Amino acid sequence: MIRSAGLLVPLFSCPSTTSWGIGDIGDIAPLARWLAGAGIRVLQLLPINEMAPGEHSPYSAISAMAIDPIYIRVPAIPEFVALGGEAGLSDDGRALIEQARRSRRVEYAAVRQLKYAALRASFDRFHAAEWTPDTDRARAFRAFAADQAWWLDDYSVFRAVHAREGERAWQHWPDALRARDPDALDRARIDLAHEVRFYQYLQWIAMTQWREARRDARGIRLYGDLAFMVDGDSADVWARQVEFSLDVTVGAPPDAFSATGQDWGMPLYRWDEIERSGFEWPRARARRTADLYDGYRVDHLVGFYRTYGNPKDGRSPFFTPSDEASQIALGERMLGIFREPGSEIIAEDLGIVPDFVRESLARLGVPGFRVLRWERRWHEPGQPFRDPLDYPALSVATSGTHDTDPMMVWWDQAAPDEREQLGGLATIQRLLNGEALVHVPPDRVRDVLLEALYASTSDLVLVPIQDVFGWLDRINVPATVNDHNWTYRLPWPVDRFDDEPEARERQQRLREWAERYGRLV
Repeated sequence: MIRSAGLLVPLFSCPSTTSWGIGDIGDIAPLARWLAGAGIRVLQLLPINEMAPGEHSPYSAISAMAIDPIYIRVPAIPEFVALGGEAGLSDDGRALIEQARRSRRVEYAAVRQLKYAALRASFDRFHAAEWTPDTDRARAFRAFAADQAWWLDDYSVFRAVHAREGERAWQHWPDALRARDPDALDRARIDLAHEVRFYQYLQWIAMTQWREARRDARGIRLYGDLAFMVDGDSADVWARQVEFSLDVTVGAPPDAFSATGQDWGMPLYRWDEIERSGFEWPRARARRTADLYDGYRVDHLVGFYRTYGNPKDGRSPFFTPSDEASQIALGERMLGIFREPGSEIIAEDLGIVPDFVRESLARLGVPGFRVLRWERRWHEPGQPFRDPLDYPALSVATSGTHDTDPMMVWWDQAAPDEREQLGGLATIQRLLNGEALVHVPPDRVRDVLLEALYASTSDLVLVPIQDVFGWLDRINVPATVNDHNWTYRLPWPVDRFDDEPEARERQQRLREWAERYGRLV
């Protein structure tokens, strides 16, 4: 891994002046321009997989493969332009778009309603003007559908039936479709051919825009986030029912986030059946993720070594596989599969993680995370903080994740002895020139902590954008479901960052640190 710096910015958080109330694929280019000016090499995104109906968590996906159409830049679709673009919408439609743009948070229901109406109209135009006369554009779409059939066929049939069934979970579909009877599937493909084509069209538009965004990213490497699981009501689980235990849900054991553990409500992997298939589905996920990104974070890495299951019948939770040797073998097999397409991967190894997992990561050369507030010498008296200059090179230094309090919230709430211990680290003392960290203003605390991460020996520094600015907004609170999780938006449109003095100052400061600490690629 090249010594470099990156920023974590959820795509939904960074709308521009022209997007419809949520960051979309077209907003990657202006964000990349600002990042390039800041000496940033990596843009870390959260998952962009299609979310389950009514959900707005990127970790609750109806497909492990499909891009959520909510991220399509509607004004860039040729068919929408041919219909007159935004000017061709009704007064009420334009008013709703402006309302979505002015909102301080992402209004998922409104944005999805707006976009789907426009996407449906665009598809109808495509079908009449391109598909029926079989134009070059129709043939390009057909070629995409054929090339991506290995995941797109099951997904598009699933979405078409799901819509026809009033978005009921597949477990409540008619028996033959629920069981994937071949004759029932063939009838569905015929009866719902137009709808199947609609969902394929959305993925074609999304992938076309995604490829353009990657070309326009000014050398910024796009990193994705491979979610540990998909929703039980997903195209993947429906297509591979034998590979999941629907009577057990996955989660995490008790930890700092939850004293009682977490239950995510998603079905448990049946690792024996997945192995029997030759790990076909994990390989498909790795292939698809490599098509989208330059690299990616493996979410909940420990779960691929040992998965925590919560039986629905009240039996005690358990790990699968159950013994350490099998857990090591499974985890290392999965990491090997994720790397097969040539992707760079980093491992989210936070929470309750056995020592053998981190030893395995080191043996395989996979970087894990070093979170400043948690990186301590836990077995020494007083559990002192670890100096960033002592982090292993093969690691990702960070101030926090999408699940944690922003850095300055943590600092404000930290105990006095924690503040003093952190301020006593040699790297921080050097940056302060003898001042006490507890006595300097908050903006200075922010910059000292950030610069200490840039100075660290970790090859990659990866910082949430809130922490760069010292903002107090949180993306998500684990083990909670509410209207604020996953709705955070940046305070300015992403294409106006160059007009904001604070953004220009932060950009210059990040570039200075990148130059000073050898992270300018």
